[in-house]
Amino acid sequence: MRHFTSPITDRKIRFALVGCGRIAKNHFNAIKKHGERAELVGVCDVSPPALAAAVEETGAKPYTNITSLLHDTNADIVVLTTPSGLHPEQAIEVADSGRHVMTEKPMATRWQDGLRMVKACDDAKVRMFVVKQNRRNATLQLLKRAVEQKRFGQIYMVTINVFWTRPQEYYDSAKWRGTWEFDGGAFMNQASHYVDLLDWLIGPIESLQAYTATLARDIEVEDSGVMNIRWRSGALGSMNVTMLTYPKNLEGSITILGEKGSVRVGGVAVNDIQHWEFSEPHPDDDLVKTASYETTSVYGFGHPLYYDNVIKVLRGEAEPETDGREGLKSLETLIATYLSARDGKRIALPLDY
Repeated sequence: MRHFTSPITDRKIRFALVGCGRIAKNHFNAIKKHGERAELVGVCDVSPPALAAAVEETGAKPYTNITSLLHDTNADIVVLTTPSGLHPEQAIEVADSGRHVMTEKPMATRWQDGLRMVKACDDAKVRMFVVKQNRRNATLQLLKRAVEQKRFGQIYMVTINVFWTRPQEYYDSAKWRGTWEFDGGAFMNQASHYVDLLDWLIGPIESLQAYTATLARDIEVEDSGVMNIRWRSGALGSMNVTMLTYPKNLEGSITILGEKGSVRVGGVAVNDIQHWEFSEPHPDDDLVKTASYETTSVYGFGHPLYYDNVIKVLRGEAEPETDGREGLKSLETLIATYLSARDGKRIALPLDY
């Protein structure tokens, strides 16, 4: 086994990427942006047109399967932007080759798979990163600081809305989309980054109860769902998700109501601070106007910032912001959501390991 665990300070960090679909462009751009410290040395896809397009865009060496890539490449870290259900076996194969792993969200579609991925990386003594680029959005960084500084006092209520649109053509564009095994539904795929906010911003969840429905799309999984949440702090909240908004993406928002503060971050993808009010002033209040930004992309602009942290970790200059264990937190919430909806029960966290 080759090991890439010691800090890399005398050359660029070498990345390879597997899965050249729609999100891959964000990764290509992020690596390019950090060109003085990072380079893309390999791209892999089972689809010849997708692979050809990626090679034309990046100039990286092409591979038609992950096994041949791992046998040949000199990459330090392999990025998985493949269908979610493929992440576990691919992550384990990468870890077994002695390389670090970066996986897009969600890290897996099954709880046991997520645990296996973390264990494989631990056993191989390699890093595992789970992409949570929305955490890096300026609006959410301000909100995170306000929570950490306890500006809300006791948090009473939290509401998250994800009112987006995914037409039938989106699900029909690839066979894996809208399936339980490879994709997961509106909560697990599209709203995954918002599920992440539940624990990252508010803290550990005590229990949840959910309903899901497939109301309009011809898919295995849900196109809409609602969730009620109680946190260990005593706060109550809800999350409302649909991919059926007419006629286009309308809102990705979070509202936090506390003893000494009320905040709503809205827009199409938590990009617009619409209400910011606290009992005590703070220098951060002056940053509210500049933190909001215009966006037509629900992905946000966090990938380059996320890559900055990954590069610093591999250079020995920082600790990871979102490692495998952080990734497990939102996966645990997602699995609990599906168990609740399936069985009609309140599900307590943590799940049984």
